[in-house]
Amino acid sequence: MQLFTESPIQEIDQYLARLEVLLGQAVASDDPRLSEVAAHLIKAGGKRIRPTLTITSARAAGIEVDDRLLMAAVAVELVHLASLYHDDVMDEATTRRNVPSVNSRWGNLVAIVAGDFLLARAAAIAADLGQDVAKLLATTLAHLCEGQILEVNATFDSSRSVASYNEAIAGKTASLMATACRIGALSAGVASEQLDKLERIGFLFGMVYQIRDDVLDIIGTEEELGKLPGQDLIEGVYTLPTIIAIQSQGSNSEIALRLNEVAKNENDLTIAKKLIVGSGSIEESIRIAQEYCDEASRIAQEFGNAIGDYLGSLANSLLSTVSDIADERVRSA
Repeated sequence: MQLFTESPIQEIDQYLARLEVLLGQAVASDDPRLSEVAAHLIKAGGKRIRPTLTITSARAAGIEVDDRLLMAAVAVELVHLASLYHDDVMDEATTRRNVPSVNSRWGNLVAIVAGDFLLARAAAIAADLGQDVAKLLATTLAHLCEGQILEVNATFDSSRSVASYNEAIAGKTASLMATACRIGALSAGVASEQLDKLERIGFLFGMVYQIRDDVLDIIGTEEELGKLPGQDLIEGVYTLPTIIAIQSQGSNSEIALRLNEVAKNENDLTIAKKLIVGSGSIEESIRIAQEYCDEASRIAQEFGNAIGDYLGSLANSLLSTVSDIADERVRSA
């Protein structure tokens, strides 16, 4: 599923190709096994969304791309990869990016240690880029952990609020997107006003990204998701569409009752998803995400250049991919 329209930065593919080399160098270790494990998901590929945000943000702010800026993007991507290693342990995942997950291939202990190794490499890169960058990345790591804990604490809670959901995804997803936009420009000494705008655009993008992911978990197919849909419901993670559906129908509704059974019965999962879709919560979730898109576009226009406009359009580009799917699935529900 294509996420973005074509970038106005003609050299973006060259920058990302150079990034791949730097990523590989960053995770190299004297221990061959650790090197193999640390590079496992890098070699599996990925959309490199966060580095793309870093490069695009820097260019919108008038910064030329060099290895220093690309290393800032590497640091952010390593944090993201580390979070995937740790998430797969928590979720007992067996695949990631169409390859065996690290935990399923080498075990949980190796996966955790490799994730920690990636975080250490990211911290070392950030330290080389300066105190401000190191502090930003450390703060972001704390936000990631806080967001994840908030989500864990809310599992199987049918009274979970939209505010609780927003707080969790702001930490676990949007904070790193925001840092991806800020970090490259920060390392180049861009004015604080522009930094704040870039960070806000990244944050808004991150909120849209997670809402999109959560909507697809309800209405998407395994092919579209790259994993089995409905996993959030099975694990008791009630995301925006589910929260809105429960609130609209009531805590004693059939939706709430079915959610208590989805982990035990696949038929209940199918029915629960249909009830959520039928409640109108998919459309409302997309409407909320659209508000974030609109704000990102407004802020980006203040940069006054084509790359800034493109940066502001990324959230809309992201949301349009799920809006089309939602229109089709809601009509056929």
